[in-house]
Amino acid sequence: MSTEKKKMKVFVYTRPVNPESYPEGLARSVHLACESEAGLRLPFNRNYGILFAEGRISPENTIIPAGVRSPVIFQAEDGWIGIAAERVQEDGSPDETAGDRMLLWKTKDLIHFEFAGLADRSRLMARNPSGSMEADAGLVREALRYWSPVVSTGAEVPEAVSASSARELESIRARIRYSDGSAREKRIEWNSESVRFDLPGIYEAKGKLSQQAFHFPLAKGYGDPVIFPWEGKWYYISTNDNLDDIGLYVREAETEAGLFAEGIREHLILPFDPDRGLEQTFWAPEFHVIGGELWILFAVSGHAWGPQCHMMRKKPNGRITDPDAWEDPVRVVRKDGKPLAEGPITLDMTYIRAESGSYVIWSYRERIGTPLDSGSMLYIASIDEQEPWRLSSDPVLLTRPLLGWENVSGTINNEGPNSFQRGGMVYVTYSGGSANRYTYALGLLTARTDSNLLDPASWHKRITPVLTFYSVEGEYGPGHNSFFVNEEGELMIAYHAETGLSETLRCDGIRRVHFRKDGEPYFQMSSREDLEETEFTVWVTVPGPEGRAPQPSSPDAAAAESLHPKEGQNHC
Repeated sequence: MSTEKKKMKVFVYTRPVNPESYPEGLARSVHLACESEAGLRLPFNRNYGILFAEGRISPENTIIPAGVRSPVIFQAEDGWIGIAAERVQEDGSPDETAGDRMLLWKTKDLIHFEFAGLADRSRLMARNPSGSMEADAGLVREALRYWSPVVSTGAEVPEAVSASSARELESIRARIRYSDGSAREKRIEWNSESVRFDLPGIYEAKGKLSQQAFHFPLAKGYGDPVIFPWEGKWYYISTNDNLDDIGLYVREAETEAGLFAEGIREHLILPFDPDRGLEQTFWAPEFHVIGGELWILFAVSGHAWGPQCHMMRKKPNGRITDPDAWEDPVRVVRKDGKPLAEGPITLDMTYIRAESGSYVIWSYRERIGTPLDSGSMLYIASIDEQEPWRLSSDPVLLTRPLLGWENVSGTINNEGPNSFQRGGMVYVTYSGGSANRYTYALGLLTARTDSNLLDPASWHKRITPVLTFYSVEGEYGPGHNSFFVNEEGELMIAYHAETGLSETLRCDGIRRVHFRKDGEPYFQMSSREDLEETEFTVWVTVPGPEGRAPQPSSPDAAAAESLHPKEGQNHC
């Protein structure tokens, strides 16, 4: 019997440039696909790029964008797979600075990639690379599954349970399975009116599974949305494009969905005020609890355009929706008391409390709108929670928009950071591309929560964006997000996007963040892919004295018990 492993063909390629729907920064990246048994080519990642070239930094501190052409793949040493490509300029012309070298990435699973820098072309060619190669079929199938949309494949609930009260019945959970091999538990909405918990017996109960769903677009003309629970109510704050980004407005409701109800009132808590230097670009406000007090972090400009990071603290016992409940905004300063920036702009500040300390991350940009535009980049610094507006360390550069999807069609952005923590890791999402166009996308930075977050070596930057206009049908340019935990304890992501390729009106969306079986977050699951509403029947045994199970009281009950054994599993 042959012991040779089955093989599948893997392809690497670039795509044609389409300025209207897939521009140079995206098309000139490495795409991957495999060949099915039927001979069909199956693209990874919905046929969106996976490996992007890094641009170069000029002596003037500008970014010279780069792309790739003629990618090849080959079997490397020690089980590694190598992918190499020529580095070119953004327009596809040769990059003379690369010389006789090629960009090289290494992977063992076609999922996780390590950039190995520029490698000598002749040494790479000695491995006989080409545009495709045969690889282990199991490895390729697992990679295809990873890079394919994750969807719910069914829910499991017990056919029969034992419960002595409605509260015990409410503790029964469903297990929902997903196409990537992951699973999660979900609360069941029970209708237990037919169950007599005061009388031992076997009863029929109805249950329903549903996922909190928000239909895009939620709010039109709003960017950078933040959903925040506080003292039993829910609050919404954002950049208000409908009012030319002037003023900070807050919504208040009893539920998350209520924040988007028709006719919801918007409370102006920080108005246009030239005397206080509050005239324009009231941008990206975020609620944060720092040192036990509630703050809003945001950017604003005075009479001369140039947004700068500010913070505003709520007074004790004040209501969030009351403008008099907030202290005057204070500008964020460096540890020596000097402004965070003079000339360059600063914006999109967020806060992180990790095991290793308290930090702020923000976007910084020099010479915007000039030929020497540096592009926006993310910096991090530590803070003292008693004086969060004053940095306690020097700023440290985290990331610049060097990758093609970040630096696309003249839009050079790393902005809009926001974070959550899970499993000993801090996850920071950020946005690249154009803030109100279809190219906007989310990137991901990760670090251990106990690491020194001021050390760039503590962070890993993912090459491939984690949310793009290819992710969810009908949503273009998703980005500048925030996170919140809903009433069921599920992590949710709020973001803005547009409704079409040519649209520029920012609109809000919300969905659940899924977690793969290895704990990695997945941001691309639509509510339809997440969970279809499901109804089912469960037989509930109400125990008798001392916990003994009752005998069936009728032939019908006996038949039901025989048809629905307690140890069985019902696959809905």
